[in-house]
Amino acid sequence: MAAAAPSDGSITPYKIDVPDAAIKSLKEKLAVSQVPSEVDFSNDWAYGSPRNDVLRLAKYWQDGFDWRAQEAALNASMPQFQTTVEVESFGELKIHFVHKESVRAGSIPLLFCHGWPGHFLEVAKILPLLTENTKGPSFHVVAPSLPNFGFSDGVKQRGFSIPQYAQVCHKLMLKLGYNKYVTQGGDWGFIITRLMGALYPGHVLASHINFIRARGPPQLTKNPLLYLQHKLLPLSAFEKRGRERSQWFQNEGYGYNVEQGTRPSTIGFALADPVSLLAWIYEKLHDWTDDYPWADDEILTWVSIYQFSTAGAAASARIYYESRHAGLDVTAKGFDYLADTALGTSYFPKDLSLPPFTWGRTLGPVVFEKAHDDGGHFAAYERPDKLVEDIRTMFEGGAKYVAEQFT
Repeated sequence: MAAAAPSDGSITPYKIDVPDAAIKSLKEKLAVSQVPSEVDFSNDWAYGSPRNDVLRLAKYWQDGFDWRAQEAALNASMPQFQTTVEVESFGELKIHFVHKESVRAGSIPLLFCHGWPGHFLEVAKILPLLTENTKGPSFHVVAPSLPNFGFSDGVKQRGFSIPQYAQVCHKLMLKLGYNKYVTQGGDWGFIITRLMGALYPGHVLASHINFIRARGPPQLTKNPLLYLQHKLLPLSAFEKRGRERSQWFQNEGYGYNVEQGTRPSTIGFALADPVSLLAWIYEKLHDWTDDYPWADDEILTWVSIYQFSTAGAAASARIYYESRHAGLDVTAKGFDYLADTALGTSYFPKDLSLPPFTWGRTLGPVVFEKAHDDGGHFAAYERPDKLVEDIRTMFEGGAKYVAEQFT
């Protein structure tokens, strides 16, 4: 099923082109930014981003980092577009998105949904693997910048929560001519794509997730077989380590979530300073990955997309607040068992939420499930080959009947 793009010019090619003035302003801010005084634990990761690392990166960002080269590489490697999407009660928003179609007939339309502190760049490594393979299922991939992220519009009214993000993604797929499609998501992409399945079941045929957020163990009244399995079967070694990792995150890594979920405007002032933004995101790139060997250019490109984003870095924090305060009843549907949406789950050991497998199976008809030996929260970027293999295997096996609908 190939996309039937509108012929009215409502979808236009997009090239990232950050104004010279924005780059100049960044360098000026970096030149005068101050950092905390040095103490004997300044470079201990247990306390947060190391002072020496942040100083080195900030200095390179100011004097050596070539944003224009990175910008050109992004434009060359990912076909990007912009369109408008009407959101109920919020009006029209300009949405930036990556869209690469496979040349193979029968390819499956797939929406890739990022989270925080991610963005559309997360799709970069899996994009050619999903669209250019010659054997097995292939995909037409759509990866939007969510509103308030990247080069999509920001939202200036309160109450823009998970149902609205789901609506934007669904309407974008329809606008591209994909009436039926599948989804892939981690982080916020988990609940956004899950809710899409709940709200648009005739359109979302299957979902693959690499961030599993079941609300609790199976209940006897809802999932009797899973309940018995949960009660009677011991946890595997992987599941035990997963519980430890999840507990570590709750105890030692959850502070950002509380702040952004309760006072996003306050942290927004800090994120307006580039060194603060760098330290805030760099911590997550380190703590949430499985020893991924970040190059300085990679880190600064990642953070620069927040620095140069259309709505500003502060806007990205608001999804945490709104998800706690608006649309709660609708959002809750995304945690239900979605019987009509085939589900694939991939567990990576350095992710942040690693419930027992029986918990993950309460989310829907699991047709694919795999626990990996390595990898973390940004699976598409850290372990692209493994994530793509999981997606392909899902549609070659348990969800083959879904793939056949596109042939």
